[in-house]
Amino acid sequence: MATTLSREFGNTTLSFETGRMARLADGAAVVTYGETQVLATCVSSNPREGIDFFPLTIDVEERMYAAGKIPGSFFRREGRPSETAILTARLVDRPLRPTFRDGYHDEVQVIITVLGADMANPYDIPGMNAASLATCLAGLPFDGPVGAVRMGMIGGEWITNPTFQQLDDATFDIVVADGATTPARSTS
Repeated sequence: MATTLSREFGNTTLSFETGRMARLADGAAVVTYGETQVLATCVSSNPREGIDFFPLTIDVEERMYAAGKIPGSFFRREGRPSETAILTARLVDRPLRPTFRDGYHDEVQVIITVLGADMANPYDIPGMNAASLATCLAGLPFDGPVGAVRMGMIGGEWITNPTFQQLDDATFDIVVADGATTPARSTS
């Protein structure tokens, strides 16, 4: 059974949905912001022998169909991850990693797939929030959730989750992510 929750941020609706897609994953969530839509899945497995670190993998999958493009001619497959996808994966990893309990060594993989891009709203903020919800739903020892928002200073005013066009005029652009009040794992 699908569950949906929507809230208004600025002039755009942020919508969370779970229970409809990727039901074989430990946790899955679809987040829509404007017409930008991402699917985040979280799965875990048993730890490998002799492992003394936390193997968390964050992967961002950009698909050309999300922007309405179909690969053709010589390049018929999706290419390697773009710089934006790599930076988004790092942006998701940084607030998510410290919220797992210390001593947890199971392999955890979070995959964020961009399902639709409206060319106005960046997918990194919906991706961060979707990854957090998917991890919460996976039932792991996770002291989340983690919430993320982008703030832009435009014309002397702070704008929540500005569009690409608004960011062109921004004098300041920052992504803020906040999670558990006390970090469970040291990040140094």
